[in-house]
Amino acid sequence: MRKIMLTVVGLLGASITTAHAQSSDAILDRIKQKKQISIGYREASIPFSFLNDERKPVGYALDICTKVVDSVKQKLEMPDLVVNFVAVNPQNRIALVANGTVDIECGSTVNTISRQLQADFSAAHFISTTRLLVKTDSGIKEVEDLDGKAIALPINTTPERLIKGLIEEKKLKVRVVAVRDNSEGFLAVSTGRADAFSTDDILLFGLRKSAPNPTDYEVVGRPLSFDPYGLIVQKNSTVFLSTVNATMARLIRSGEMQALYAKWFTPLSVALSPDLAAAFKLEATPE
Repeated sequence: MRKIMLTVVGLLGASITTAHAQSSDAILDRIKQKKQISIGYREASIPFSFLNDERKPVGYALDICTKVVDSVKQKLEMPDLVVNFVAVNPQNRIALVANGTVDIECGSTVNTISRQLQADFSAAHFISTTRLLVKTDSGIKEVEDLDGKAIALPINTTPERLIKGLIEEKKLKVRVVAVRDNSEGFLAVSTGRADAFSTDDILLFGLRKSAPNPTDYEVVGRPLSFDPYGLIVQKNSTVFLSTVNATMARLIRSGEMQALYAKWFTPLSVALSPDLAAAFKLEATPE
């Protein structure tokens, strides 16, 4: 609980108070000038941000961002604001936010200290942990069982650094298969190129759910991390970030956030965790 409180307070503090001293910033000025807002989305980060059968970006994080867009329309008095969707991946998502190509990234990005040097994060909309996806008959239950085997890891991600660190610490002989995204990670396991794929457990549950034969796969292992997800925006855009956090606070107070959670996570049989419920309570800042 203490860890959650420190994380959430740190996320909210600067953006909410500073906004009162100004009415605009670089992102809002850019949106107003271009008459459009650019949303970064992931193509296979189920259920946060992914392409549905009609190749349309959908998901839990995108639903939250749709509410943010409504707030921006109201703030700028631009009801006809155009929404431009930009596909991003783990390798370019922060760079595209930092250089202004994307106004807000709506996916499954873990808030870390190192990433805060490049971009600003909203309040947490999910809390995950790193685990393993394996075939049901693999016999793999923990990281230690990977000795002599191969694991697929997504490039430039928190799980990649974590798992590589554990392999080195425990002196395991593990072959690392670098993959670009979650779809490629799942493919590596399904085709036998890797014995396991490691990333945030909620993403692994999503991959398992969408597999042709879900029972052929399982998510295993003890929780290896504490990973709060946030929407990301260009650094020092305090008014826009305050708008994002204020929107989330209203969604939580009204119960809409909890309804969005149920919409996307009930099909995965993933209940609202005590950690996330506590985070939501702390994020429900009053007007």
